[in-house]
Amino acid sequence: MFTALQRMLVTVCFFMGFAHADSYQLSSPDGKLALIVNIKQKISYSLSLNKTPIINDSFAELNFRNDDLTTKLAVVSLDRNTVNRVLTPHVKQKSQKITEHYNEIVLRLNDKKSITFRLYNQGLAYRFSTTKSGVIEVTNEVVAVNFAKNHQVLFPEETSFISHNERLYLPKQLQDISDEQFASLPLLVDAEIAKVVFTETALRDYPGMWIKGSNDNALHGTFPKSVLQSEPKKGSDRNEKIISRANYLAKSQLKNGRDFPWRVFAVGQNDADLLTNQLSYLLADELAIDPSWIKPGKVAWDWWNANNLYNVNFKAGINTQTYKYYIDFAAKYGLEYIILDEGWHHLDDVLNIKNEIDVKEIIAYGKTKNVEVILWVIWKTLENNLDHALDEFAKWGAAGIKVDFMQRDDQTMVQYYWKVAEKAAKHKLLVNFHGSYKPAGLRRTFPNVITREGVRGLEHNKWADYITAEHNLTLPFIRQLAGPMDYTPGAMINSQPENFRIIFNRPMSKTTRVHQMAMYVIFESPLQMLADSPSNYLKEHETTNFISKIPTVWDETSVLSAKLSDHIIIARRLNDEWFIGVMGNGQEREFSITLSFLSHSDYQMESFADGINADTFASDYQTKTQLVNSKSKIKIKLAPNGGWVARLTKQD
Repeated sequence: MFTALQRMLVTVCFFMGFAHADSYQLSSPDGKLALIVNIKQKISYSLSLNKTPIINDSFAELNFRNDDLTTKLAVVSLDRNTVNRVLTPHVKQKSQKITEHYNEIVLRLNDKKSITFRLYNQGLAYRFSTTKSGVIEVTNEVVAVNFAKNHQVLFPEETSFISHNERLYLPKQLQDISDEQFASLPLLVDAEIAKVVFTETALRDYPGMWIKGSNDNALHGTFPKSVLQSEPKKGSDRNEKIISRANYLAKSQLKNGRDFPWRVFAVGQNDADLLTNQLSYLLADELAIDPSWIKPGKVAWDWWNANNLYNVNFKAGINTQTYKYYIDFAAKYGLEYIILDEGWHHLDDVLNIKNEIDVKEIIAYGKTKNVEVILWVIWKTLENNLDHALDEFAKWGAAGIKVDFMQRDDQTMVQYYWKVAEKAAKHKLLVNFHGSYKPAGLRRTFPNVITREGVRGLEHNKWADYITAEHNLTLPFIRQLAGPMDYTPGAMINSQPENFRIIFNRPMSKTTRVHQMAMYVIFESPLQMLADSPSNYLKEHETTNFISKIPTVWDETSVLSAKLSDHIIIARRLNDEWFIGVMGNGQEREFSITLSFLSHSDYQMESFADGINADTFASDYQTKTQLVNSKSKIKIKLAPNGGWVARLTKQD
């Protein structure tokens, strides 16, 4: 008997000679999603929601070199499985527990491949597997997704496979996207009866998937081929030039076959469903390490604010005194980490430390204040001396590494992510990937990969004006569904759009102060940055003190109201404390919420709201403390590009 972990496994096998049917049906546990799979000359599938089609006659195919294409595809056996259990994530993001409930069909084919389809209440996923041994080369994978209508897509358009995957979500109609236009994942299709976020997970030893159009109602997968040779670009210390690529997507030496990545269609019947969807985690590979040493927390960041310290008696910059100041600031507010970003070492060698800085002294000083240090590195420089560098970082007492500028997700680069994650875990080092592709399951296997970028975040305000409130209200529905995002919130210089200025070394936000504060509740990252200058945070003590109390991981998440690019209202709990975050778009807004999610106790609620003048002076805010309970109704008024945030503490 199972108690906390309940699992039902039902298997039905039909062997060769009995599996003459070429059409197979599957439904989600709640019966709302229905799948039909057809195996004829090709594998095709269709998905409907409440009997209304979403995806029609879509195709899936995986080709190996030397496949016998003359043999008619056939099913030799199948399994049907149902799983219903509760998982405990090792680094909780949205919740302490995750329900995993799905129905599954595994179709074993006559070419030593199989394809598995899973239906959850929250969406569809499929993947290929093979039982082959020896060297295999994947020459092509067909991912052809035909939607029922000419829907709108939020399309993170790219121009090259060399990319940080930091894009805007551009609204396009399916039929307007040509086969020359392509996007990184995840992306969102508004299927009218539901919104569908398309992504992948369990990405390992295989290239990442990108998506192109075809001037019809379909989206097609496209993949970077393996890189055979690359070299640094002339005049660049971090960008690469690809010299040659292979004529295959992936090449692997197999002993007993392998599984390939899951293709994931997260389905939200309302927008709020996407904010709690955990398919990217559920479909990922199982835990590979002891995670007991991993410590989520907040980190003071130096690069965004360009070390603009003031009211100090030393010259601020990349030097020992500056980072001791960061440590003192972090200790004052109980922040767990600081980061030494670009500049602490010579870029040709991660162990060639600049004369102005004593990293060992900084790390030792941090430990006296209970503040740990994370070290930034360029991926290629780290790769050149990986084992020795990680050994040294661990000896110094560093807590983790921020690995930057990979900008690729071909098979070799995906292998690099996994190698760094595994080797860092052996040294008990956290990993934050920047210049990276989207999360695709690695964090479940190696939870020391605690966050990553692959998001157009606050740093872009240093050189552009497109980080709007609407953009901020798009990310949680799409990018965040794939996993944690290191957006780096926390700007203390705030402006409305008409007052926004691009100043690289003294950047600002294009939102109100409280909009920035609410990000700490709404944006998910178990390692969450404070992007602005410690001097600014010290000057704004009331704001900073509140931010410092917001957790970075949660026991429970409740979405009170949400609409893509319009608004988000979320309540999250850790232990007995609740936090509420509200973010609005460019319009002045009013909301009324009921605190029915609270237990039958009284709570003291400390809230920050946009000030009466926040529509013209975006840093304006007002605070309020009041006693509330589960029957309380709270009226919230947002300035344009505004926010609201509250901390609710249970009273004895």
